[in-house]
Amino acid sequence: MTSDGELLYLPLGGVGEIGMNLSLYGWAGKWLMVDLGVSFGDETMPMIDVVMPDPAWIEERRKDLVGLVVTHGHEDHLGAIQYLWRRLGCPVYATPFAAAILRAKLHEVGLDTIVPLHVVDLGSRFKVGPFDVEMVSLTHSIPEPNAVAIRTPAGMVLHTGDWKFDPDPLIGLPADTDRLRQLGGEGVLALVGDSTNVFTPGETGSEAAVRASLIELIGRYPTGKVAVSCFATNLARLESVAIAAHTWGRSVALVGRSLWRIDKAARSLGYLADLPPFLDDRDAAELPDENILYLCTGSQGEPRAALARIAADDHPHVSMGEGDVVIFSSRIIPGNEKAIFHLQNQLVKLGVRLVTEKDAFVHVSGHPARKDMVEMYSLVRPGIAIPVHGEARHLLEHAALARECQVPEALVIENGAVVRLAPGPAEVVDWVPTGRLGVDGSGGADGPRLARLDGEMLRSRRRMVFNGSAVVTLVLDRSGKLAGVPQVTALGLLDVEHGAEEHAAVVNAVRDAVAALPQKVLLDDTVVKEAARRAVRRCCKETLGHKPVTDVHLVRI
Repeated sequence: MTSDGELLYLPLGGVGEIGMNLSLYGWAGKWLMVDLGVSFGDETMPMIDVVMPDPAWIEERRKDLVGLVVTHGHEDHLGAIQYLWRRLGCPVYATPFAAAILRAKLHEVGLDTIVPLHVVDLGSRFKVGPFDVEMVSLTHSIPEPNAVAIRTPAGMVLHTGDWKFDPDPLIGLPADTDRLRQLGGEGVLALVGDSTNVFTPGETGSEAAVRASLIELIGRYPTGKVAVSCFATNLARLESVAIAAHTWGRSVALVGRSLWRIDKAARSLGYLADLPPFLDDRDAAELPDENILYLCTGSQGEPRAALARIAADDHPHVSMGEGDVVIFSSRIIPGNEKAIFHLQNQLVKLGVRLVTEKDAFVHVSGHPARKDMVEMYSLVRPGIAIPVHGEARHLLEHAALARECQVPEALVIENGAVVRLAPGPAEVVDWVPTGRLGVDGSGGADGPRLARLDGEMLRSRRRMVFNGSAVVTLVLDRSGKLAGVPQVTALGLLDVEHGAEEHAAVVNAVRDAVAALPQKVLLDDTVVKEAARRAVRRCCKETLGHKPVTDVHLVRI
């Protein structure tokens, strides 16, 4: 796949979707991975909370995988490492903040002393196999986001990761536009770039403006409790909320484990040093309502997050009600609308007043708007644009924008496309299989169990969710005749107490199906089981409108 002289790009995740980033660059027979992230399950994935790209293709070539470079500390860029590293076994490279977040995750699964995690400086340049790698500082909604400049004899690729241009990010360095301009002068073969906000006109905006707005907003509510929910990794936002609270005489309590983990990682690196320690929710419960501000996880309606428990009136130390305010200092990520609106309705029923981005200036994105993207192209001047980190509509629009910016080639691809960047024009030269894995249980010594989302187990689970399941027990004598009434259980479908008629119909259908079998096949377990299974499904379809996943237990006496 990586013949001499060919520079290849291969995404296994993060193209045609937002999240689950996994990019591979091939050169001189070796592969370099950039990011390994997760997304989250939905109603189509029963019992699955965390989803990630299937690395099977590169796993088969792990001896040629020279390393994994992490652009920044967000879940959709590093969240799968703790689950998949055993399958890859390669060294990992990250700047200090991302490394601190990752180290905590690896500790949870017993890998913190096993994974070769190399902490690299901001702006550093280092070798990974045949690749010459440079970290270029940008801004985003988390400290230390990096573009990755990947140099090979065939040319340089700039992999942007998630970014924006924020002139005043409050925490961390501003984007190194001088270095981007220098790279453009050196010659960038291809830019592989963020497409999330390509439909947003103008500039994204600065965290400094949000801070000023939050200070004014929180001052409007001198009585009652105030809670603010935002993304835990946005340290500038955490600091802004804390400063706003202290301005108006409120102490800040963190509610949610991820906030405490981020706080620990940040303070270990010198971030948030000017803030006093946060309170925990137990200490905060002792303060008057007008002197407390809760900083909560759960702005996207996550069912296990702190704000969801508060909204359900199920938190052991925090309650909200009449006269209290909850501020959602975040945007609605597409796909989360239903969960967020459910959460907000629960809060309203408690008497809580809501403030969202529709009501006040409480959030700016971490991704580039169109004007930012135009500026990036003017600085870097690549020969090829490959849009990533977006759905199909984002990728097509990004490609059109790149062409408007005089980029000679813009290629819209999908996960699994093997793109030859050089020599010659950029083109898809092959396809490799892709897929998704879901975390399905805690597992054992080798970590959580992972299941393919297109595998039979998950397909059966989905069928059970939408069509139910049934279990039939048959007891047959030596001649193959029924020795008793078939026992049928179909939880969620057949109610013996209130649906006796439907239950009896299914039992009779099974009995009739077995009785109708010729004597010569009654001694064949496979045939008898299949006859009973078909009878259950057919009868349930006729009477209930569902064809349940059916299992038949056969006992011979």
